[in-house]
Amino acid sequence: MSVPADLRYTEEHEWVRIEDGIAVIGITEYAQSELGDIVFVELPKVGAKFKQMDVFGTIEAVKAVSDLFAPVGGEVVGVNDELAKEPELINKEPYGKGWMIKIKMSDSSEYDKLLSDTDYKQKIS
Repeated sequence: MSVPADLRYTEEHEWVRIEDGIAVIGITEYAQSELGDIVFVELPKVGAKFKQMDVFGTIEAVKAVSDLFAPVGGEVVGVNDELAKEPELINKEPYGKGWMIKIKMSDSSEYDKLLSDTDYKQKIS
C-alpha cells in the first residue's frame, strides 16, 4: 500500500500535497481500495470556502457513499473536472491524476498538524 512520504494525511484518509503554496487534496490509496470501484464524485465549485475538516464533497463507490473532508481550510482555487467524466482515475492514480481539489490555505499551520506518512502507515496497518 503506497503512502508517499512527501504528503500529509487525515484520520479520514485524505492526503495533502503543497504545490506553490496551494494545497492539492485527494484520497489515499488505502481509502480508494476500501471503497472499491468509484463511480461518481461530487466536488465543490471554485470559490467555495471551507474550514478545516468541513465536508467538501462526496465520493460514491459500488460499495458505499462517503463524505470527503477538507484537511485544511481555505478557498477552492481548482477542481479536477476530469473526475466528472472519469471517476475511476481515483482508483487508478489516487496520488496523481485522481487529485480532487486545490485550496488556497487560510492558515498554513493546519497542514503541519496533519498526520505524517509514518503516523498514517501506523493507522492503516
